[in-house]
This record gives sequence, C-alpha cells and structure tokens, in this order.
Amino acid sequence: MDRRQKKRGNRYAPTNFSKRFKIMAITEIPTPAALIDTARMLRNINTMQTRMTSLGVKLRPHVKTSKCVAVVQQQIRAGASGITVSTLKEAEQFFAAGVTNILYAVGMVPSKLAQAKALRDKGCDLKIIVDSLDAANAVVDFGRSHAHVLEVWMEVDTDGHRAGLKPDGDELLGVGRALRDGGMTFGGVMTHAGASYELNTPEALQAMAEQERSLCVLAAERLRAAALPCANVSVGSTPTALSAEHLEGVTEVRAGVYVFHDLVMVNIGVASTDDVALSVLTTVIGHQKDKGWALVDAGWMAMSRDRGTQKQTRDYGYGQVCDVDGRVIDGYTLTSANQEHGILSRADEVGGDITHRFPVGTVLRILPNHACATAAQFPEYVAVGATRAETWPRFYGW
Repeated sequence: MDRRQKKRGNRYAPTNFSKRFKIMAITEIPTPAALIDTARMLRNINTMQTRMTSLGVKLRPHVKTSKCVAVVQQQIRAGASGITVSTLKEAEQFFAAGVTNILYAVGMVPSKLAQAKALRDKGCDLKIIVDSLDAANAVVDFGRSHAHVLEVWMEVDTDGHRAGLKPDGDELLGVGRALRDGGMTFGGVMTHAGASYELNTPEALQAMAEQERSLCVLAAERLRAAALPCANVSVGSTPTALSAEHLEGVTEVRAGVYVFHDLVMVNIGVASTDDVALSVLTTVIGHQKDKGWALVDAGWMAMSRDRGTQKQTRDYGYGQVCDVDGRVIDGYTLTSANQEHGILSRADEVGGDITHRFPVGTVLRILPNHACATAAQFPEYVAVGATRAETWPRFYGW
C-alpha cells in the first residue's frame, strides 16, 4: 500500500466507497445489473498475485477493467505495487482515493500534458509513455517551457499487435537520448503482448510470454549499453502473465482482466467459466416459443456490442447463460441482442420447452465476452458475498 494510503487510513476502506445492504436473495436485485461474485474475484486476485510473487516480479494491475476503488483496494491489499490506468480521469480518481504510484499506459499527446502535470503537482507519482521521437520531443518541449520534469517510459512493440518502438531499432535509442538530453526522467520500458489474445494453447501462450519478456528485456539492455539507465522493465497481459515460465530481467507485470476474467479468457485457456467473476443479472420477460427464444431484459446496452469470442474456437454470442447462482446452463447462450432485449436460445434447438425451462420472471446471470466492455455499460456494480451485497461505483470519462 502506498504511503499516502496508510496516512489516510479508513478513507481507503471499502465501506467509504460502497453502500452495503442485506439481501434475502439475489432475485431482489433490480435487473439488469452488473454482478461481481466477490469470492471468485478474490480468488483471481490472489492467484495472480501469488504467481507474480513466485516469479520474483511486482504486479502493477491494469485497473481499466474495473475502474473501481473497492476492487483495486483488494488488489493492493493482496500485494500489488501501484496501478496502471488507461485514462487520466482514472488517474485523477484513484489518486483522490489515495493511490499515488500510477502508470498512464496510453501514448501521451501534447494536449494532455497539462492534465498530467496538474496531477504531478498535487503529489501523484504519475508516469507517462511515448513511442516515437516526435512524442518525446513534445514532452521535452512542454517540460522545459513549464520548468517541470516528467517521468517518461517508452512503449516497446514485442508482437506487432499495436503500438511501440522496435526493440532492435535505432529510434529506441534516439528517444532515450532525447528524453535524457531534454532533462526528463527516463523511467524504463513497457510492452503489452496483445497478440496473446489470438492464441489458445499452452505452448503458444508460453512462447508468446517468452517473446514479450525477451524483446522487452532486449530493449532495456540496449538502452543501458548506450548509457541510458533503464530501471523498469514492464510487461503484461493476462494470458502471458498466467503462462510465463520465467520473467528474468522483468521488474513488473501489468495484467488487468484477470480480476474478473471473461469468456475470451476462457477460450484462450487461462480461465474456466467458474473463474468469471463478473456477470449481468437479468430477468426473463417473454418468449417466442416457435423460435425457441426466451427474451431477457439485458440487451447490448447491458452486455455491450463486444463479440470477442466470435473469431475464437467457441462463439458465445453475447454471453453464456447461467442460473441465478452462477452455474452454467449448458447449451444456452445469449444468441442475439437488441438495445434493451436479449434473445436467449440454443443454437441446436428450435421450439421445445423454452417457456417451461425459463418462465417469465426467471432470474439468470450472463457471463460476458469482454469484462471491460460489459462493465463499462454500468455506473456501479453489485458485489455479492455470502451474506450481503454492496454497491460499488465505477469511474467514467477521460
């Protein structure tokens, strides 16, 4: 836990960021609702933290999945060292809640530098990233004109998936020199093996984890050989974090979706449906018996438009149907969705006992394709434990 968190004491306790209420049954919760199974969530948190500790690295979780103080405080209590954010709004909100060690892991643009500086002026230990010489020069120009030293990390491309500097390219060293000569603090290198989401075997995942590790370490070694100190080597995706055989040369990992998991992670093979901690609670509102449909009050406004499993080995439609206690109901998925209506059916069956199997008023849970996208549809979570439920607010905005 950060020093600032210790000072604030109870301000960081979950009771200050949630509303607790007793419930007789989950069926009393208005639907649709974003439900967190707290037992599954805590198991996911502890599994990842234990693994990172055993591999000798720090865990800096990416909190864009939950965007929720009550969730993140559990990750920090388990041993996380700082957090990763995807927006400066997240950084502002988590800093206000007492978290000081924050990496903003999206390429910095000049228009956002004033917002970053304002956070740092308040005491936030905010690190920003760049992936080009142009971006580095813009940071240097801003820092000089405002007499402010920013801590800057470089993003490295280790899989050709998205952004980053080539670990064996000349521009990597040019960016490092520009930051040093411009008076900025060069903090280290970071990468994200997003291509791991396209894999689904242990062997392929282990190979990708090693590729991510070795290329990021290579970048750090080249920088050090050029007299550019590189203290931090940061890697991370949930699939590679759970598949890496070793992390030699790495200082930290930035996994994110592991806190909830989702059906994409199930298809990849790093989680089971019993690990998915986020679901959408929904109610059956009608039927189309001749089509074998049950209609529910969770459409794409609740589940999101994300069809991340569509190109994977198993297409879950808009989500896997479970009973009210979270047990998978084999064969049934949310096969289609309108704005506020979801269509529950079997891919291999038309008609049948749909009205008897799911009478009007039946409460169900739907496991999401992409936890981050589904969570973003809701202003708050309902976190359900053994004896009570809590409402936990989420952050929005940029």
